[in-house]
Amino acid sequence: MFLGLDIGTSGVKAVVTGADGNVLAQSSAPLDVSRPHPLWSQQAPADWVAATHTAVLGLDPTIRAQVQGIGLAGQMHGATLLGADDAPLRPAILWNDGRSFAECAALESAQPRSRAITGNIMMPGFTAPKLAWVRAHEPDIFAATRTVLLPKDYVRLALTGEKASDMSDSAGTLWLDVGSRAWSPEMLAATGLDESHMPRLYEGPEVTGQLRADVAQSWGMGTVPVVAGAGDNAAGALGVGVTGEGQGMLSLGTSGVIFVGNDRFRPNPAQAVHAFCHALPGVWHQMSVHLSAASCIDWAAKACNLPGPADLFALAEAHGVQAGSELFLPYLSGERTPHNDPHIRAAFLGLSNESATAQMAAAVLEGVAFAHADGIDALRAAGTQIEELCVIGGGSRSTHWGRILATALGVRLVYLDGGEVGPALGAARLAQIGVTGASAAQVCTRPPVRAVIEPDAALAELLTPKRTRFRAAYAALAAL
Repeated sequence: MFLGLDIGTSGVKAVVTGADGNVLAQSSAPLDVSRPHPLWSQQAPADWVAATHTAVLGLDPTIRAQVQGIGLAGQMHGATLLGADDAPLRPAILWNDGRSFAECAALESAQPRSRAITGNIMMPGFTAPKLAWVRAHEPDIFAATRTVLLPKDYVRLALTGEKASDMSDSAGTLWLDVGSRAWSPEMLAATGLDESHMPRLYEGPEVTGQLRADVAQSWGMGTVPVVAGAGDNAAGALGVGVTGEGQGMLSLGTSGVIFVGNDRFRPNPAQAVHAFCHALPGVWHQMSVHLSAASCIDWAAKACNLPGPADLFALAEAHGVQAGSELFLPYLSGERTPHNDPHIRAAFLGLSNESATAQMAAAVLEGVAFAHADGIDALRAAGTQIEELCVIGGGSRSTHWGRILATALGVRLVYLDGGEVGPALGAARLAQIGVTGASAAQVCTRPPVRAVIEPDAALAELLTPKRTRFRAAYAALAAL
């Protein structure tokens, strides 16, 4: 059996798979996010470790005892700063934190080759500008920093005592030469760092260490190997069999991602498309990233005093897609692709005396779909052909939303059994590859298809004029 751990933003998820790849057990533990100032988003690294222990101990002890290997996945880009004693010096700055927007321009000026080296435009969500912000605003903490780790890699340190990372997660720091799959001395120097501050690099299935004896004892396991793992999106892609050129995935978690595999490094920073390493050797990928997806559903359910997201989905489905004036711009935390705009914020537009909760619920689902349509347009502008996407994440439970998304994106959506399991499944698959020596083709297979949703021509007639207004609304709001 193989254990996959996903260190997410809203919680830690533990999944155990068998030799046949089937999910045998799941458990999770929640996490909170601190937002002490506008644009800030932080978490205490100790909370990740505590939630990991809670999630693992929530699994059946007889299953835990049979685990042969562990893989880690996690939220990307988080800056975890450690001192000489490997203790965190401050709360970790998360992927959806926008405070370092000024540092982005400064870093690109300091290293004019940054886009050629990293394949990406400098954005506040990435790790490098976060360190530049700390250097400018918290100089004592920067001076005391001896190691910078990503969230899942801090958990790895707690579990194994090893400082290591994988290529896919490290690509999101903007310190990696993504084409060469190695740390870039030039990008590190631009932020006042060098390779001594970085963990060792591994490919996703490679073993990085063993579970510490005290952790193994408390979990009821042996001192099993822990593989490098992956960033959450790359791990989620492996969980649904997206391993190579042209295969794609739509992830509807806290954030939203359209992920497409590439057989070579194919950057397009001008459109704010992400170009990263995949979690398998010799494979890369492109992404459009949207900072709010299912988080918009959670927020809207609370704002409308509904019991939960399921109630919002039901209300929106009962209302259906209609030619109303209501629009929702889903920029609760700013936006990445294609706008690279940390300042833009969400808005309802076109409300009237006739607008009620049902119309607002419907507008939220449509608004998130329109934002993703902007992202897929950016991928297509980069020359990427996309005809089909596998759907994962909590948002995959709503087929009504699926019809809206398929139509807005102009692609076939494939829903898979277990698609809501997400990155933890991919992490478990990497552990299986690393421990058994099996190939990715043998392990990272597509789960059985549960449903297929094609674009709907009649629905497109209603959505197309709304999307035209949506795009004009972004430009108007950005000017404010």
